[in-house]
Amino acid sequence: MFTSILSSATESLTVISTLLCTAASMGCGLVIALIYMYKSTYTKSFVTSLVIMPALVQTVIMIVNGNLGTSVAVLGAFSLVRFRSVPGSSKDITAIFFAVAVGLANGMGYLTYSASIVLIVGLVFFILYVVPFGEHSGKFKELKVLIPENLDYTEVFDDLFENYLKKWELIRVKTTDLGSLYELSYHIVMKDYKKEKEFLDEIRCRNGNLTIICGRPQNRSAEEL
Repeated sequence: MFTSILSSATESLTVISTLLCTAASMGCGLVIALIYMYKSTYTKSFVTSLVIMPALVQTVIMIVNGNLGTSVAVLGAFSLVRFRSVPGSSKDITAIFFAVAVGLANGMGYLTYSASIVLIVGLVFFILYVVPFGEHSGKFKELKVLIPENLDYTEVFDDLFENYLKKWELIRVKTTDLGSLYELSYHIVMKDYKKEKEFLDEIRCRNGNLTIICGRPQNRSAEEL
């Protein structure tokens, strides 16, 4: 069932086999793009790249065709791409590897196998984003507060947190503005989200009306931490 339509790695490519592999790659890329677009913020250029990428990878694999020298050159070309790419979310990276894996399978002629990969992995990918798997049990938010250096950040908001929050955790302390300010980052869960404005107003009175940011938690790189 999972046999290659290319009988030999060193065999000359035929028009029919090339067209079949390319059509399969484009079809698989389209399915991957549609799966990625579900419940995602995306750009046209990125989803277009997901459609085209399997065909491009498949083309490169078919061109290499068992040639060791060409394989080394292609490996070097792919390694350069990393340094010209902007880091994306984990979902972006997964979708890119998904497209590359399908392109590799099609480039070797395993069209049935690549279709199986798209169906199985795509279905799991879709289900995991539909169900609440991996989500926080509570409605966590990230709170960032600037305070003057003369305030003790370890206890400055404890009474307010007791009144308004179910849970809170100080996750980061950072000095800013040449050390004259502290930036405090918390993970919080409100008791009553209708009182969020009242809560932030009381913090403003406590921190001298300096900047306060309250929103969804965001991932950070190691350099930022």
